[in-house]
Amino acid sequence: MQRLWVSGYRDYELGLFDPAAPEIKVIKRVLLERIGTWLNQQTEPTWLITGPQAGVERWALEVGLTLKADYPTLQLGMVQPFVGVGQNWQPARQAALQQMQSQVDYLGTLSQQPYQGPQQLRDYQAFMLAHSDQLLLVFDPAQDEQSERHAKSYYDYQAGQHAVAAGTYQMELVDFDDLREAGEALAEEERERRGEW
Repeated sequence: MQRLWVSGYRDYELGLFDPAAPEIKVIKRVLLERIGTWLNQQTEPTWLITGPQAGVERWALEVGLTLKADYPTLQLGMVQPFVGVGQNWQPARQAALQQMQSQVDYLGTLSQQPYQGPQQLRDYQAFMLAHSDQLLLVFDPAQDEQSERHAKSYYDYQAGQHAVAAGTYQMELVDFDDLREAGEALAEEERERRGEW
């Protein structure tokens, strides 16, 4: 069994508050291509695992649901770091989380306590690394270095680097240059489809 952990920016960290934002289409396209490439390299059953956050984690699960039609052995898992994730979110965000929870093949909660502190998040990260073979991370290290506060994905990046250095783990980054190139390619395809030159 091969397991891919997908993580990255939360929607608000990217300034994406509208579910119809064109940038989301670009991110999902890149995820579709990268996850599809990973699936094509596998010869055994596969799991795509991620967390409950709105943003890259949720978009990865949406992409995974699409890919299941072509990859029937693909299983989707959502692991929540603690009990009550999302309980303070706006109703629409809670509903979107509940809908996705009902669609995954596995839903688990690591800590059976509500949020107590950052140790639960570190435990979650260690669990995800221990239960995956590769991390696909939408994160731009150069961009994050310029920020006063680190995004959640910065800590996943640091942990992924340590796992890669141990020699038994792989990590693939999708940075802002990758997203920019994908956005340009998508825009070009749409112009061609409309017959614009």
